[in-house]
Amino acid sequence: MMLLYSLGLLLALVLTAPVWGWRMVRQGRYREGLRARLGAVPARLQAFVAGRPVVWVHCVSVGETLAAVRLIAELEAALPGYAVVVSTTTPTGQRVARERFGVDRVFFFPLDLAFAVRSYLRVLQPKLLVLMESELWPRVLVECERAQVPVAVVNARVSDRSLPRYMRLRALWKPLLGKVSLLLAQSEEDARRWRQIGAPAECVVAAGNLKFDIRAAEETPLTRLVRQHLPAGAKVLVCGSTHEGEESLLLDCWKTLPMAERVMVLAPRHPERAGAVEQLVLERGLQAVRLTAWRMEPSSILGGAVLLVDTVGELSSLYALASVAFVGGSLIPHGGQNPLEPARLGVPVVMGGSYQNFRGMVDAMQREQAIRMVTREALCDVLDELMTRGDGMGERGRLFAASMIGATERTVAALLSLLPGRVQ
Repeated sequence: MMLLYSLGLLLALVLTAPVWGWRMVRQGRYREGLRARLGAVPARLQAFVAGRPVVWVHCVSVGETLAAVRLIAELEAALPGYAVVVSTTTPTGQRVARERFGVDRVFFFPLDLAFAVRSYLRVLQPKLLVLMESELWPRVLVECERAQVPVAVVNARVSDRSLPRYMRLRALWKPLLGKVSLLLAQSEEDARRWRQIGAPAECVVAAGNLKFDIRAAEETPLTRLVRQHLPAGAKVLVCGSTHEGEESLLLDCWKTLPMAERVMVLAPRHPERAGAVEQLVLERGLQAVRLTAWRMEPSSILGGAVLLVDTVGELSSLYALASVAFVGGSLIPHGGQNPLEPARLGVPVVMGGSYQNFRGMVDAMQREQAIRMVTREALCDVLDELMTRGDGMGERGRLFAASMIGATERTVAALLSLLPGRVQ
């Protein structure tokens, strides 16, 4: 089975090589880290490890990296003398990880090919591999089993959209999941789904959602700078992690609202779309302020303006400016983004009906009246209502977030039990 998988993966890489090559030339995005992905372990990483026992934590992109920040800090505190190293799949995740953890121990996850995976296992000789959420690669699982490296999947979830796909391939997934030493699910429902897919029941535990434990972002110099240049008493609408199709709806609403002392902060999920989003702003006769250019020569931000966030990793702190926050990926069939970031700051949160990526979290927030769900038709009225008077929802959101902490402590205890010489 693994031979067929590897041949299929190689064939797919060969067939798509012209597409990747063109993107490398045009964007440079896929050129970054190519040697590392092919198994060339960076010298800086080898120097960081320097013979110490290693725990390898793998994140996919920005969300998983942020969720891992506190987990990694707690692992380091519990494991003096260990080197905790961090890999990511996406370039944006790589940039955020380097900002949070330093460059030396952050690297790109190898392609799921035997020679690339074995290269990292041979150099790092990890005592434990920790995979965030559901980043399961067949070759990695097989090679870790051969090298006797325990694998733990933490903060694991199965979305409504993913479950049917897993179930169709259950015969393939069941033996692979049998190679996982520990699977810590976000909720009891996620745990049930993993067992249904084929994970050994004794290895699956509902440990809670690490994203509940992310500490509220401290006010950064950028946040203070923006605050200083807002109109006096300004109300701020922060639209975070928006996707194509949502910005048009939000900007059309913005035009209908009283804007004299209101400012929108608009942060597309993918910053490379900033140019296209800026065009949408200008087409509506609104003032567009690009964050990267503005911070070089700060000036007063006028009422009605749209501050366009074209950077990575700064949205969390900018939520502190919000009178109301809209969380994107929810007005289109995408599955939503994390609503807890603004909620833990006491900011009223608005979200559309597509939220299956965070179903357990959002359902719990709804039960506590700590989030407002909207349709496209009701979006403008709800934003106007909350920006005008609010309804105590922000404080309910903050209290909800505070009540749900504890997943990190449970996760660390479970991971330590997998290390040699450690007991739970």
